[in-house]
Amino acid sequence: MSAAASESVSPFTRIDHIGIACRDLDAAVRFYRDTYGFEVAHEEVNEEQGVREAMLRINGTDDGGASYLQLLEPVREDSPVAKFLAKNGEGVHHIAFGTADVAGEAAAVGERGVRVLGEPRTGSMGSLITFLHPKDCGGVLTELVQSAGAPGGHAR
Repeated sequence: MSAAASESVSPFTRIDHIGIACRDLDAAVRFYRDTYGFEVAHEEVNEEQGVREAMLRINGTDDGGASYLQLLEPVREDSPVAKFLAKNGEGVHHIAFGTADVAGEAAAVGERGVRVLGEPRTGSMGSLITFLHPKDCGGVLTELVQSAGAPGGHAR
């Protein structure tokens, strides 16, 4: 490892979750439970994003350090996940990095030429989120997540 690489410190604290688009949330939950032993830590409908979702905890605890798989089923045809499924089929939709400051990190990434898709808003489990344009991130839709318990985050 070069000296420059060892001195670089990422502002991201973890891979918060990997979002997976699916047509049948219940079937997807059964698959991940029966195959890998993952259990649902949280389930909700996010009307703004047009999805029904389940967060399956992989490790850690819900109040700190956890990583999740986020299973996403569209609840309306005009949602971004429905459009993704129509174009790509089921599979990985996005990756999310945890940070203590979504707004600050979005601004910093934006200064490096990456398009930020909207202002920070409420996401799963009361978190604060924003997305980065996939065309600026090697084809990967990237989400920045500030957990509900983090300073400046929403209460759970």
